[in-house]
Amino acid sequence: MMNKYILALVVILSFIGLPMKSQNNPYNLELRWRTDTSIHSVPLNEFTVLLKPDEIPPIDSPKFLERTKAVKFYFEHEPVIAIEKNGSAKAYPLSVLMYHEIVNDNLGELPILVTYCPLCNAGIVFDRRLTFEGKTYLLDFGVSGMLRKSDLVMWDRQTESWWQQLMGEALVGKLAGAELSFINSQIISVSEFFEAWPEGLMLSTETGHTREYGTNPYTGYDDKGISQPRLFEGKVDTRLPAMERVIDININGKYKIYPLSIVSDKQVINDSFQGEPIVIFYTEKTVSVLDENNIASSKNVGSSTAFDPRVDNKTLIFRKVNNEFKDTDTESTWTITGKCTEGYFKDRKLRTLRHGNHFAFAWFAFYPDSEIYED
Repeated sequence: MMNKYILALVVILSFIGLPMKSQNNPYNLELRWRTDTSIHSVPLNEFTVLLKPDEIPPIDSPKFLERTKAVKFYFEHEPVIAIEKNGSAKAYPLSVLMYHEIVNDNLGELPILVTYCPLCNAGIVFDRRLTFEGKTYLLDFGVSGMLRKSDLVMWDRQTESWWQQLMGEALVGKLAGAELSFINSQIISVSEFFEAWPEGLMLSTETGHTREYGTNPYTGYDDKGISQPRLFEGKVDTRLPAMERVIDININGKYKIYPLSIVSDKQVINDSFQGEPIVIFYTEKTVSVLDENNIASSKNVGSSTAFDPRVDNKTLIFRKVNNEFKDTDTESTWTITGKCTEGYFKDRKLRTLRHGNHFAFAWFAFYPDSEIYED
């Protein structure tokens, strides 16, 4: 009789999700997940609990500012995640995202998930729609309070599955194995965003929460002398400095990364990967959000963007002349966002490639087989 009672109790407790011993929970926080942890693609002890779910509050009802108001709130050289679709553009300052990490939003009719993990410097945008195992979902996400390999672990409110931010993949729960679709985005400065999209909208600091936006709680975090990043467990890959920023390119499921130290030195990189041409542009107009406490006083790290350089079935070669990007065929002028502003190709746009700008240690933790660009 007692054995049956104990068995029933175990089943009930697992269903309502009382604290799970399989996670690393150094502060013994009381957690009440409804996640089906019997379904997982990685060991549960790889997840470290630091906060309760949504103790870092996501933004669910974002407000936006037009250009005239936005430039009064934000430093012109601070970085934003910029996305555009059918002429509609929005920007999400990292100075706000670092306090919230997730924004559930829409760009026109497209449901989007804008994410930023400060510890990995990973700013990524996803489509919140999902089709998995014959079912369709419209998901919205929260901050789980857990890390895995120092990267943000997200959770969806529909199934309470746990998602790895840098991969866009569900690792635990009903949706384990599902992958979100990436949405192309660019990390550029406030001024570069409004130069490209004067009618664009920028996330407001009216988030419903009181935070010191414009300040950095991770002072000095992106120092290249740091060899062991915060809260990263395991061996750090030493092929590049841990805190080196890398621009990643994904073609046909393969990855190639470009160290920012090389990109910033060359200003333009014309390359190919998996048989496809690539061009990477660099400007000096963006500061780090992970340097000084006052972001406006932080060091310059620049903006890097990646494109398919083909126009009208011709692969263009680019160079930088007097801080302008020029194609060698027509000497047309192009911007950091891939738009031609003067010359033969005026008003044409290069196709943005899926790319990010992350710390090397984090990238190698998830994609160790990436090819590394060498000058």
